[in-house]
Amino acid sequence: MNGRIIAIGDIHGCHLEFAELLEQLALTKDDRLVLVGDLVNRGPDSCKVIDLARQHHAIALLGNHELRLLDYRKHKTPVAEIARETDADTFLKLRPSDWDYLSAMPLTHYEPELNTVFVHGGFLPNQPWSEQPAEVVTRIQSINALGRPCKRADAPDAPPWADLWTGPPFVVYGHTPRPEVYKRKWSVGIDTACVMGGHLTAYILPEKRFVQVKARRRYFP
Repeated sequence: MNGRIIAIGDIHGCHLEFAELLEQLALTKDDRLVLVGDLVNRGPDSCKVIDLARQHHAIALLGNHELRLLDYRKHKTPVAEIARETDADTFLKLRPSDWDYLSAMPLTHYEPELNTVFVHGGFLPNQPWSEQPAEVVTRIQSINALGRPCKRADAPDAPPWADLWTGPPFVVYGHTPRPEVYKRKWSVGIDTACVMGGHLTAYILPEKRFVQVKARRRYFP
């Protein structure tokens, strides 16, 4: 395999940190960049993040934030009715080419040579990963007592899906913000809460190395 595969966790509009991380990574023409969703919302400038992603020919995966914005647009939700303030702000700022970019985002990216799949949220165990719907793979954090995907907040004692995932494939994902990278035998969670004042994390394959930049400040409560 020529070049590196570099996955980056949830950027959430933090364009300055994204630019700084890209500079540290010193991409070559053989490298492939995989952004694991949630490029937009909450942070300072979603459009600049999309511009940088385009410029570096990133494979940008669909996150729950992109999915929600696309749903507003599909259902022609009036902006005044968009309850989440940062969603409404992003919705108004996105350009036609940005909507095209969001609409074209794949759910997953699979690298057969590494038997590794990249996704925003994760997967239910004991089901074929490639057949799971957007509602599951962009939103899952934990698995409740009924074996269903749920948010951490809805079932604080439920195990993270990654704790129950026994692979293969190995999964690289974001979505669940944590202070540190979340390493398991068959997965790694790389959302280290940049927009909340944490870090923006890159995971480099095949060398399995992490590179991080610290958030300049806390942008989102």
